[in-house]
Amino acid sequence: MRSFEELVAEADAEPTEGWDFSWFEGRATEARPSWRYQQSMGGRMAEASAALDIQTGGGEVLAGIPKRPPLCVATEAWPPNVAKATALLHPLGTVVVASPNEEPLPFADGAFDLVVSRHPVKPRFDEIARVLQPGGTYFAQHVGPASVFELVEFFLGPQPRDDRQPGRERAEAEAAGLEIVDLRTERLRMEFFDIGAVVYFLRKVIWMVPGFTSAQYMPKLRELHERLPFVAHSSRTLFVARKP
Repeated sequence: MRSFEELVAEADAEPTEGWDFSWFEGRATEARPSWRYQQSMGGRMAEASAALDIQTGGGEVLAGIPKRPPLCVATEAWPPNVAKATALLHPLGTVVVASPNEEPLPFADGAFDLVVSRHPVKPRFDEIARVLQPGGTYFAQHVGPASVFELVEFFLGPQPRDDRQPGRERAEAEAAGLEIVDLRTERLRMEFFDIGAVVYFLRKVIWMVPGFTSAQYMPKLRELHERLPFVAHSSRTLFVARKP
């Protein structure tokens, strides 16, 4: 059995770009939402004529569908992910655009009949509505409220749990002129089996414990190491809206 120090060092050395989570195989598990985002998104992509994937990460989810529309564009803000997504998606005919999350989308009004996003940092519903054609659809999976709060609060103590509320996102989308077609949230069991998986998760999903480094949180990591396995619950929201 590898030591605490070896597990932490291994996780610290692992690259974090992209959204490939295969490194967790055998080290952590997470249940998946019942709506099967990638499969459902792929079905919509196959019927679209012009589609946009916002915050594509490393492009793995978009690359994993069988058919993309004639015009397919993806945005990403983090430079290492832009490079990875470009290498993965350009050969498939998808253009990757480097676009900061907080800035307006660099596309014309009504440019797309489908906009998708998996785990956007913060949905810009005004911009989504602007680039959608009338009758177009926004299909997304958002991070839901109090996601993985058991792990977050282990490191940070009690935290507000009112962020990413589906009701608030519904109101923001409707204020932007979108009609809600489907909105539901599921809580999903996660389990971490070794401390390396915890370190890698917090390095990769940077908004969980902002500024996380293993050196800064070494005492808490040692404490958690003695308690493993550790159970938490992620939260995911299916968000489907239409532009009238």
